[in-house]
Amino acid sequence: MDENQPGQWQKPKIKETELGKHLLKKMTPKKDLNRKAAGYVEKHVPIKSIVRFETCSDYISHLTNAEMSVKRVHKTYACENRFCPICTWRTAKKDAIKISVMLDAVKKIEGKEFLFLTLTSPNCGAGELSEELDRFNKAVNKLFKRRNVARVVKGYVRKIEVTTDQEPYITEKSYKRKKDYFMMRGLKVGDPNPTYNTYNPHVHAIVAVNKSYFNKPSEFISKAKWLEMWQECMEDKSITQVDAKKIRDSGNFNAVLEIAKYAAKGSDLYHSETVFDTFYTALKGRQLLVFSGMFSDYAKKYEKGDLDGFKEKDENVYTHLLRSLWKGSKYDSKLRELSPEEFEEFNKRAEYIEESDEVE
Repeated sequence: MDENQPGQWQKPKIKETELGKHLLKKMTPKKDLNRKAAGYVEKHVPIKSIVRFETCSDYISHLTNAEMSVKRVHKTYACENRFCPICTWRTAKKDAIKISVMLDAVKKIEGKEFLFLTLTSPNCGAGELSEELDRFNKAVNKLFKRRNVARVVKGYVRKIEVTTDQEPYITEKSYKRKKDYFMMRGLKVGDPNPTYNTYNPHVHAIVAVNKSYFNKPSEFISKAKWLEMWQECMEDKSITQVDAKKIRDSGNFNAVLEIAKYAAKGSDLYHSETVFDTFYTALKGRQLLVFSGMFSDYAKKYEKGDLDGFKEKDENVYTHLLRSLWKGSKYDSKLRELSPEEFEEFNKRAEYIEESDEVE
């Protein structure tokens, strides 16, 4: 008998008390963090919004099989607040799938290659962050309008990111990460951290170019030239670094994740209420993910379903529904078999992995 067919009940191979625990191992800590974040965001939004925020993902259901070896989100309650740790995590996953599909389509249909570009600026204080982000965005737009850039760039997707340094003293980890910076200043582990309580805005961009860009001197822009132009656009000669490198594979998920991830890491955003307030004030209402040129066209194609053929097919067969309800500090889950009607409906809908799904 086929164990994947409905009507063939298979007793779960894990204890009832542990039901669904491994399926929700990533979700549970984010739900815990959601409560902490709710306390931070309370002063910024109406009471009604706080209730939505605090109850985000209190209920979630997954399509799975009896062994729970695969899962796919079926239904959940989401507050959709951009500062919610659960919703930002889900949004990043949606964006990652969308961008990956678009890159694959642009490469195969248009024959383009991709450049991964990172633009940086010096750290600034909390009170300067909003103004610095405004300056940064204007400089990015100015850069891509320059004649030699506009001539070779066929489109881009970019994301602004802000990090913060909240270590008063240089740690071994931070020293390893910024070794050149500290060595140049004669600093060592344990010394007072010169970038303590500062913020660093930077932009990651995936840029579409012709295949000839990387081997045609009249088109290629060196890293040194990118830096020179960026200094001019920012009107800041103290900027010492940009990064520009070819993306060897359109399926390069590291590059995609840099673009798709939220504008602030959770460890930074929820470090303290004061830090959260700084991020909230600076990022509220800003467009964080920007599509331009060819990528703008392909983003529209994606939303219309024209790129479905480039999506990864979901070959799993779902036979059960796992329903989970948040109770205090953990999810209480129940598993039931799909009816024949549900089996047909849910597995037909699951032909493609959509941006709202999570399949593992």
